[in-house]
Amino acid sequence: MKYKLYGPTTNKVPWQEGPDAFEGAPVWRYQENPIIGRNPVKNVARIFNSAVLPYEDGFIGVFRGEQTNGIPTIYLGRSEDGIHWDIDEDMIKFVDENGEIFMPQYAYDPRLVQVEDDYYIIWCQDFYGASIGIAKTRDFKTFVRIENPFVPFNRNAVLFPRKIQDKFMLLSRPSDSGHTPFGDIFVSESADMIYWGKHRHVMGPNDKWWQSLKIGGGATPIETSEGWLLLYHGVAGTCNGFVYSIGGAILDLENPSIVKYRCENFLMTPEEWYEERGFVPNVCFPCATVQNTQTGQMAIYYGAADSYVGLAFANTDELIDYIKEHSVVNESDTEIGRR
Repeated sequence: MKYKLYGPTTNKVPWQEGPDAFEGAPVWRYQENPIIGRNPVKNVARIFNSAVLPYEDGFIGVFRGEQTNGIPTIYLGRSEDGIHWDIDEDMIKFVDENGEIFMPQYAYDPRLVQVEDDYYIIWCQDFYGASIGIAKTRDFKTFVRIENPFVPFNRNAVLFPRKIQDKFMLLSRPSDSGHTPFGDIFVSESADMIYWGKHRHVMGPNDKWWQSLKIGGGATPIETSEGWLLLYHGVAGTCNGFVYSIGGAILDLENPSIVKYRCENFLMTPEEWYEERGFVPNVCFPCATVQNTQTGQMAIYYGAADSYVGLAFANTDELIDYIKEHSVVNESDTEIGRR
C-alpha cells in the first residue's frame, strides 16, 4: 500500500469488485443496494443515516429508525458480513450515570466510534433546540448518556477515533433547528468528554455547486500516513430542494482544523433510484466506513433519500490519490481557524 492506515480494522470488509476504469472518483456502489429497505423492523418505517463498526467476529451498528409515529430514535443491530443485518425491535434504552432511564425526546443520524476502551454514540437530539447527544458503552448492553457537549444549535457531530495531543476531538456543524440553509464544519477539543473548548473552524461551503450551500461531517475520520481522511456531505440548493453529495478531504494529523487537501469534485452524488427517490429525494449521506488497514479495502455506509441504507466501496490508495489530484483549498481551509 502507498499510504499507511491506522485504527480499527477487519479482514471481513464487505467487498465487491468495481470497474477497471473510472469516469469520476474511484468509488462504486454495491450492486445489490439498498442493503436495508423500507419497513425493516416492527413499528419502524425507514432506517437510514446509520453507523457501523467491526465488533467481535462481525459488525455492530447504530441505526436511525423513523418510527411509524414519525419520531426518530436509535436502534442496535448486528451482522456477520456487514451487509445482512439483524436489527433489534426495541430502541436502545439510554440511562444516566445512576442507571436510571434517560431517553432523548428524539435522536437521529447517529455515529459510532471507539476511543480507547469505550464506544461512543453521537447523535442529534433536542436540548431546547437542535443539539448533540452522546452516550458511551463498553458492552453494547448498557448505554450511559453523558453531558451535552454544546448548547443549541448544533448537529452532525463526529468524534475522532483517538485522542490528539491527549485531547478528545469532535467535529460539529453549528446550525439552527430547521433545515439549516448554512453550515461550516468546526472542531472542538476536550480533556474529559464533558467540557469542550478551543473551537476551531475547519472548512465551509465553497463555489463548487455540490457543496455551495452547507457542509457537515460524515464518517469517523480515518487516520492515514497522509493525514485524517474525512468523508463529509456537501449540500446544494436547487429549485426542487436540497441535493446531498459525498465529498472527501484530508486534515492535518496534529491540528485537524487545517485542511491539507480538499477534493473539488464530489465522490458520490445521487444517481440511482434509491438515492433520487424517497422520503427526502436526492440524498447521499455518509455516516460510517469500515476498512482493512492491510489491503486498503474500504466499505462506505451511507443514507439514501432518507429511506434506505446504501453501501459503496473504495480502495484507500486510489481514493487518497484522487483527493490530492483534484484538491482545491482556500485560505479558510488552511488557516488554524481561530479568528
